[in-house]
Order: sequence, then C-alpha cells, then structure tokens
Amino acid sequence: MEGMDEDEFDAFYAAAFPRLTGQLFAFTGDLGEAQDVVQEAFVRAWDRRHRLMADEAPEAWVRTVAMRLAVSRWRRAKRWLELVRHSPPPEATPGPGPDRTALVAALRQLPESQRMAVVLHHLCDLSVEQVASETGAPVGTVKARLSRGRAALARHLAVDEAEEPAWEGGGRVR
Repeated sequence: MEGMDEDEFDAFYAAAFPRLTGQLFAFTGDLGEAQDVVQEAFVRAWDRRHRLMADEAPEAWVRTVAMRLAVSRWRRAKRWLELVRHSPPPEATPGPGPDRTALVAALRQLPESQRMAVVLHHLCDLSVEQVASETGAPVGTVKARLSRGRAALARHLAVDEAEEPAWEGGGRVR
C-alpha cells in the first residue's frame, strides 16, 4: 500500500478521533484542549497522509503528535498562569463523572513523564515496550515511571477521597 487515500484517511479519522480524544483528555484534564490537540495532530497527519502507512500504526503517530502539542501548550499556559495567578481555573467542560474527574485531577499531579507512561499503558492499553517506543525511553525507565506513577496516583486518590478541595464552595479569592 502506497499510503492513505482520502477515503481511508476519513475512515481512520472517524474511528480514531473519539478514542484519541478520550486518551488526551485523561492526559490533559481538559476536554476542549484534548479535542484541539487531537484535531491539530490530524491536520498534521493529513499533510503527510501519503507517507502514513496503514500498517505502521498511524494512530500512534497521531497520539504522539497530540501529546507533544498538549505538553507544549501546557508549558506555555503554566508560564502564563504563574504571571497572572489570582484564582484556580474554572471547570472547563461539564460532563465527566466524579470518578473520572478525580482520576484526571490525580493524573495532573504526576510529573509529565510518569503521567504519559500511565496514560499510554493503562488508558491506551499499550504494552511497556510500546510505551518505550512511543516515548523514546528505555523499557526499564518506563517500568520505573509506571511504578512511581501508580504509587503517586494511589496517594493522590486516597487524599482526594478524604478531603474536599478547599476552594470549591465559593471561598473568597484575594
């Protein structure tokens, strides 16, 4: 197969967009942001559709691009927030249930490398070897990130269940 034609690309997009958006939502914690970065990654995939071979995991390529875009946007937003921090950001999009919200909030507490490993392995169902391939990290490093990430998630989720966030409930912001 030479590459994807337009019909094949459309079918790939229709099948993969919702799945990738769900995976990026778990990574970013913001549904709108997840949709934006997945859309941008598909725009980039469209430009190289003749090189994206159906048998060479085009979905992994799109996911990798989307995650890199999300990381880049997060770093820019974090720098901006540090300058103008007045109050916590508003809830971006209603919808996810409390368990999903708690998981996403806990994932946001992890260092980026651990969060990416946990999302790819546990939410995208990639093997440790596939996570290593997508992130460029050695298998042993991925295993360590998964172990530390799972332990940190367990701690964050246990704390979240024990106490409500202080700023919810209309507390005054200075």
